[in-house]
Amino acid sequence: MHPITALQTEYSLWSREPEDELLELCRELGITFVPYSPLGRGFLTGQIKKPQDFAKDDYRQHSPRFQGENFEKNLALVSEVEKLAKQKGCTAAQLALAWVLTKAPTSLPIPGTKRRVALEENVGALQVKINPAEMAELDRIAPKGAAAGERYPAAMMGSVNR
Repeated sequence: MHPITALQTEYSLWSREPEDELLELCRELGITFVPYSPLGRGFLTGQIKKPQDFAKDDYRQHSPRFQGENFEKNLALVSEVEKLAKQKGCTAAQLALAWVLTKAPTSLPIPGTKRRVALEENVGALQVKINPAEMAELDRIAPKGAAAGERYPAAMMGSVNR
C-alpha cells in the first residue's frame, strides 16, 4: 500500500462540490488537491459569448452547461464575474483562478491552457488577492449549485465523484 499524495477533481466557481468534504479531508491528511477545469471549461474566462464560439468538434457543444437556457444562465453568471474582475483590474480568468487559490491555498490548479497569452494571463492570477468582501461577493454571484446544467451528459454523470 502507498499513501495518497494527490487527488484530482473538477473545482471552480461553478463546480464547487469538493467544498462538501474533499477540501477539508485533503488538508487534514496532507493530500495535495489538484483541481482541473478551474476556469469552468473555459467559460469563466469570459471569452465564450455564444454557442457558435465552439469549434464544430468541441465536446462542450454536447455538455448540458453549454446548451440552450443553461448557456444563457451561465453567461449571466460569467458577466457578473467579469464586472467584479474589471473593478479589481484583472481578467475574469485571473479572478476565477485566484478564487480557487484562495479557497484551496495548497492546491495546484491545472487550467487547460493552449496558448502562450492565456498562460501569461493565468500566471497573473498569482498577483490577484481577494479580500473577504470580494469573496463574499463571489459567493453571492456563484454559490454552490449556481451553474445551470450538469457538468456532463446524463450517461457520464453516474460515474462522477465515485
